[in-house]
Amino acid sequence: MHFEHGDDSRMRITGKAVRAYERQAFAERDRIGDVGGIASLDILRCFVAAARALSFRRAARSVALGPTAFSQRIKTLEEQLGRRLFNRTTRSVTLTSAGLALLPAAEHCLEAVAQCERIGDGSIAHASTSLTIGTRQELGLSWLLPQRKALLRERPWLEIHLHFSSGPDLLLRVRTLEIDCAITSTPFSDPKLDAFTLHREDYVFVGAASLLKRAALRRPADAASHVLLDAAPDLPLYRYFRDAGGGALGLNFARSIFLGSIGAIRYALLDQVGVAVLPEYFVRQDLASGRLRRLFPKVTPLADSFRLVFRATDPRRPIFESLAHDLARAPLR
Repeated sequence: MHFEHGDDSRMRITGKAVRAYERQAFAERDRIGDVGGIASLDILRCFVAAARALSFRRAARSVALGPTAFSQRIKTLEEQLGRRLFNRTTRSVTLTSAGLALLPAAEHCLEAVAQCERIGDGSIAHASTSLTIGTRQELGLSWLLPQRKALLRERPWLEIHLHFSSGPDLLLRVRTLEIDCAITSTPFSDPKLDAFTLHREDYVFVGAASLLKRAALRRPADAASHVLLDAAPDLPLYRYFRDAGGGALGLNFARSIFLGSIGAIRYALLDQVGVAVLPEYFVRQDLASGRLRRLFPKVTPLADSFRLVFRATDPRRPIFESLAHDLARAPLR
């Protein structure tokens, strides 16, 4: 390492030397990862105490050991790792690059043990946990976000983040660990995913009352005067009506428009752009007010379910089950 002297006669390490020293520390850290296990946590505690105090005498007092016993523990650790961790002179103690690399890992290890002890003796019921829950935007804003406060009130150790996207994308992000779980009605058969059922989701085939007054849709032939609104070309919403028997009616619409989300579809419905199949809870008030009307009411569209989906091997399954229990008691809106 190269040192420079300033006007005040204090030594300053040059930036080039610092970068070289850091590279050496990272290399030592990587090599330490290949070494065998450390014999005891007591030895790690002594190392951390010495690294913080940079004085073996003060560090020994902080862990209630004599200087000889303390020095022996540091020597044992260095022998186990095969690395010198401290540079010692009669006037100073400094960490070597290996010591610098080991310190954050040792501190993390001791904190993890302390956390286990606090959980074990009942000091805390849960370790702090952060979850990212994915769902479609409309459901997140109208239902999940209002429930967040209650969920956290019962779980002060939990932090909940939200991610909005479409059903297939949510399932993919759960599987690839980008989010922790998702609330969706999108069906899946992936054995790496599991789920708890939250709510039944009923669907209705609807159109704006003002549109239907101008152009009725009572008979299959009337469909030629209407536009079908859906989220995507594979008709993920209309299929609930079609596969329930509506397909036998032979409805041939003038064209289809794909709007990507149920919020956008509802907006277009009320704007008299076309007709669509939507979740009943999402248009319940529109039906009650008469703004929307049911179409072909003798055909009951298929139902689905909202599910809390997570990875089948996720060890946080009990947390997901607890959340699912509370969410299942909150009515959709």
